[in-house]
Amino acid sequence: MVVQDRRGGRTAAVALACGTGLAVGLLTAGCSSEGAAADDHEPPGGSAAAVAARVHGSADALLRARSARVRTALETNSGGTRVAIRGTGGYDFTTGTGRLVVVLPDPADRPGEGRQPITEILAPGALYMKNRGAGVPADKWVRVETASLTDGNLVTGGATDPLAAAELLRGARQVTYQGEERLDGVPVRHYRGTTDIAVAARAASPRTKPALVAAEKGFTTRAVPFDAYLDEAGRLRKVRERFRFANGAPEGASVTSTTELSGFGTPVVVRLPDRRDIYAGKIASAAP
Repeated sequence: MVVQDRRGGRTAAVALACGTGLAVGLLTAGCSSEGAAADDHEPPGGSAAAVAARVHGSADALLRARSARVRTALETNSGGTRVAIRGTGGYDFTTGTGRLVVVLPDPADRPGEGRQPITEILAPGALYMKNRGAGVPADKWVRVETASLTDGNLVTGGATDPLAAAELLRGARQVTYQGEERLDGVPVRHYRGTTDIAVAARAASPRTKPALVAAEKGFTTRAVPFDAYLDEAGRLRKVRERFRFANGAPEGASVTSTTELSGFGTPVVVRLPDRRDIYAGKIASAAP
């Protein structure tokens, strides 16, 4: 695992896709037309402004929901090598904190052996990781300042912070309504479009803004294609976002991050590590 390349200040966010296993390296506008009588010329899902406004406001709907259970998936593709990382846990949107258990793929040269899961705590401005490996004692946490990462921790920890994933949609544009579907038995509306990281950063809440400002630097393009699924309350049930890095290769590397939310209102208790439990030594790269 690589947290940061100290020589150039770039986050090695997709370095794990090439062998280390973990990619350690978000304008409410218009008003909804729901409830209004649509004329014969009204497109499915409402006007373009109404469609975009629903997506822009999904982060606010999550704040009203207060908390949720979370499932994450991060898939990297670099030079034909694909790596999948999955996580489960909970997130408190009122405090911007969450706890995930992230499962890494088996080592490339030791299939079936498995790796120990990494426990992650997401907090405003920081990412904490336990069972980090690479010379870090098993009982210690590694703390990383997310604003110091050139991807703003959108993919660095092997999962996208759920609030950041939603805030990123504040920059959504060219949004189209794809129709109604069901996710885990819940009716949802499917929207597709592209979001602009810089626009999202300007519209983001103070809690998320520093990370998104940092993220403007870490990707080949500020445009992030997405698919978002909102329930009747406007809450994100699922969002898939696709990022691209230069990664020193002609075709670069891509990362697809999927965040699924359920159990809104479920209590989520997140306790930040004590200062004495945070590792202060040198952090090496994780072995393949």
